[in-house]
Amino acid sequence: MMTTVERSEFREAMSRLGAAVNIITTDGAAGLHGLTASAVCSVTDDPPTLLVCVNRASNVHAALSANGVLCVNVLASRHQSLSNLFGKGGISVEDRFAGAEWRVLNTGAPALADAVVSLDCSIAQITEVGTHSVFFCRVQAIALGAHPEGLIYFNRAYHDLAPPALGVCHS
Repeated sequence: MMTTVERSEFREAMSRLGAAVNIITTDGAAGLHGLTASAVCSVTDDPPTLLVCVNRASNVHAALSANGVLCVNVLASRHQSLSNLFGKGGISVEDRFAGAEWRVLNTGAPALADAVVSLDCSIAQITEVGTHSVFFCRVQAIALGAHPEGLIYFNRAYHDLAPPALGVCHS
């Protein structure tokens, strides 16, 4: 028997699914844009591919589709304010990008200079599902940050992931 899950119930359930916090950036003919996203996932390592889910109502969606490139910038705890800047409406693109130092890898999409990791991608395929598009992205370049730490979003709040202390023995 098929049951219907209410949207509010599903959203509450998803709030309990911890996810890395990322800033997705793009640049090209459709202009410079970016947004905060947690719906990012590895697909395969041969060829290196990941997926990014973006609401089609987002003002960044059209630019991602038209530019055909994006960079997934994985954030650390020090990036919470930057995440909020890219996650809020009513803030100009210029003001969002002025909040950090950026560089370019292979595709022209901005890579956050001090990201935990930046995954520079070309968009290989777009599939529409409900309110969102799933962007399947081929990784063209990777920039690993100096400090492997993380920032996750869980239960509607940020949480830090610090690397384990070296030389500490727990018994």
